[in-house]
Amino acid sequence: MEVSYGLPPGAVIVSAVGRVDEASWEEFGSHVARGIEIASNEGRDTVVIDLSHIDYMSSRGLRALTMAKQEGIAAGVSVRLAAPNDVMREILAISRYDRLFPVDDALPARDGSEA
Repeated sequence: MEVSYGLPPGAVIVSAVGRVDEASWEEFGSHVARGIEIASNEGRDTVVIDLSHIDYMSSRGLRALTMAKQEGIAAGVSVRLAAPNDVMREILAISRYDRLFPVDDALPARDGSEA
């Protein structure tokens, strides 16, 4: 799984590419936890999980999101989802995770506005 981190003002963006399933959910969760750690250490109040290049997410991937939300609460960092593609938008709706997390249509831009 390819993962990168972006640092717009006040936030950390965690961008992953591929599938989050039984083979990759732990790695995905570790990267998101690292994003929360970076945000907490640098005084950033938000982690944005970029869903634009996630092809599929299983129930294990959704569990990783739930764990991230709990880790974020413990660290004082808000966890948001952003830029879901059509597949991810449907998965979030079916699982009702679109009600559990704030979901933004776009990623924040480098200047803090939405891209």
